[in-house]
Amino acid sequence: MEEVTVVPDLRKQAAINGLIWAAINIAIFLIVYYVKPEFMSSMTYKILQLLIGIGLAVYFCLDLRTKAGGYFSFREALSLFFIMFLLQAVIVYAFTIIFGKYIEPEFATQMVEMNKQSTADMMEKMGASDDQIDEALGKNEEMLAKQFNPGPAQIAMSLGIIAIMYFVGALIFAAIFKKERPVFETTED
Repeated sequence: MEEVTVVPDLRKQAAINGLIWAAINIAIFLIVYYVKPEFMSSMTYKILQLLIGIGLAVYFCLDLRTKAGGYFSFREALSLFFIMFLLQAVIVYAFTIIFGKYIEPEFATQMVEMNKQSTADMMEKMGASDDQIDEALGKNEEMLAKQFNPGPAQIAMSLGIIAIMYFVGALIFAAIFKKERPVFETTED
């Protein structure tokens, strides 16, 4: 008797993984913000965030491949990974905007001040003049104001950039995690 394996709806699984990934990222963000907000402007936090993101991406990509029966083509992997990556990125982006505008309006002000301080400290260590520091801080403040209070055009542009970046990420992960079914499979009697 032949055994039938049921492959779950992988697009749904990719969406679920993306939602879980977004929830983890939001939880980390909230914990750090409420426990030690000054840590958010440090390079250590950014590196830690990157490493956690890569770790979660690897975990969820392997999870999808397992749910697919251990094999999927580059094309299948790319579409599933892109769904998962983009969904989590858009949710986290939207949450950050909502958080800064409605939940904790002082979040943007805190981040701007912490960023200004870390930028000024870094530039002083590099030997920049006061005029150069003031110019850089002005540009940085303008950029952060747009980031924390975006208009519709800025949101659309940011989402476009996010989509491109995560598509490239999905391409890389699909190339790494694709696994074609062998041409000749051994069967047991």
